[in-house]
Amino acid sequence: MKRQKVKLEYIEAKRDPKGLENAFETARRKRVDGIIPIGGSTFLAMGKRIVELAAKHRLPTIYESREFVDDGGLMSYGIDFLDQSRRTAYFVDRILRSTKTTDLPVEQPMKFEFVINLKAAKPIGFTIPPEVLARANRVIK
Repeated sequence: MKRQKVKLEYIEAKRDPKGLENAFETARRKRVDGIIPIGGSTFLAMGKRIVELAAKHRLPTIYESREFVDDGGLMSYGIDFLDQSRRTAYFVDRILRSTKTTDLPVEQPMKFEFVINLKAAKPIGFTIPPEVLARANRVIK
């Protein structure tokens, strides 16, 4: 796989529709080559708008949650929330069976998922190499 030079540029976005538009305009002016929105649940609530702005500005975007890809975003890499829910159920079961919380282990997510949306890649003229597609857990065609 060919290596790319990547320059990171931090662009702050206010967590409202106008703030998002300003952030994407700033990214366009700075001629960034891609975006990684980081903002947790606040940005998840504005997911459709973020996906729309990324498409409008023709910016390849990778998200931390597959919900963005389900809304039409390009790709995501993040925690497999279904697996996390199963682990949560395990801990709830243990607590309901009177296990002391101090006796339960602390866990970090162990399973991640990589989702690619080829429908989103085509309109922005973004080509995803076959080696990358092969690594995806799910590809939307």
